[in-house]
Amino acid sequence: MKTCYFDYNATAPLRPEAKAAWLSATEDLWLNPSSPYRAAARVHAHLAEARSVVAGLFAVAAERVVFNSGATEANNAIFAHWAATLPANTRIGVSPTEHPSVLAAAQHFFGERVIWLALDGNGAVDVAALQHVLSERQLAAVSVMAANNETGILNDWAAIATACRAQGVPYHCDASQWIGKLPLDRLQTCDFLTGAAHKFGGPKGVGLCLLPAENSGFMSLTGGAQEFGHRAGTEDVAGILAMVAALQAVERGSAQGRDAFLVELGQVLPAVEVIGLAAPRLCNTALLIMPEFASVRWIRALEKRGFLVSAGSACSTGKQGPSPVLAAMGVEAGAMQRALRVSSGWATSVADWLALAAAMAECRSMLSSEADGSTSTVISI
Repeated sequence: MKTCYFDYNATAPLRPEAKAAWLSATEDLWLNPSSPYRAAARVHAHLAEARSVVAGLFAVAAERVVFNSGATEANNAIFAHWAATLPANTRIGVSPTEHPSVLAAAQHFFGERVIWLALDGNGAVDVAALQHVLSERQLAAVSVMAANNETGILNDWAAIATACRAQGVPYHCDASQWIGKLPLDRLQTCDFLTGAAHKFGGPKGVGLCLLPAENSGFMSLTGGAQEFGHRAGTEDVAGILAMVAALQAVERGSAQGRDAFLVELGQVLPAVEVIGLAAPRLCNTALLIMPEFASVRWIRALEKRGFLVSAGSACSTGKQGPSPVLAAMGVEAGAMQRALRVSSGWATSVADWLALAAAMAECRSMLSSEADGSTSTVISI
């Protein structure tokens, strides 16, 4: 049975280009790039070239690029930096629909000094409302993601960056879901930008952070002078080169499969609700509120048919309570328990999307039969 993977927003398979780069670097570039001999200098040169490539893709100086273990590390480091350098008792503005690594870091370092930014009717940050708060000098920093990992809804990060710059307020943008799916143009206007390689076909445990041009004092990890003094620790050269290879290989996706799926799903399961249907969204993502039955039952039933989907953020799987993202958007608690996220990637065909719609219709019939007691089939939940 073919397995159709529909959870790219959680992680993507390793691209062939990334795998080849990783294997080559593991074989030939395993020396510590900070060692003093010439053989290590060759490794350092490859690392510098990778940084130069990333800097070129984002149109920034190489000194702004910091390689790390991923967006979670970078997000935490940025809030720690703000907590250490911003004036005491100042407040920061954070979107309530952020990834858990941002929400937890904001609350850990700033507690009640976090101002949760207002959302518009589509679930994106209300830029006009943010501009008003900024004009009243209420915020010392702002954090708003580029694209939501659960809903796929896009924030107008470019307008937010402009508004923050006009008030001299540093702006952090978690672009983990944007990078690899949408153009990188103008992302360098964000003061702090974070991303994770495994979201776009690189290896897990590797990521990047773009710092402001004036970035003195930022330090993610102490204990060494690596990454221009911003992050101590021997660099994962193989992982970094694989990440860069994946980033160079990405192609802009198409919404054709997702849209065809939603049309077909409307025919076979007309009671399904699509979150953010009227909003600009990632072309690969659909967050569905199923008409009945808990998310976990749908996930198990679909997996038996070869389709892997999720209920939302992979970083929240297994936790108790509703999705903070859907709660912030005003979704009713019962509906949250029936949420399914489907997200595709470069290996997903239109036929795969249509097969998923057909499988959902089959699962609905099967789950309904179980609820009626007309079958002995049991799905463990």
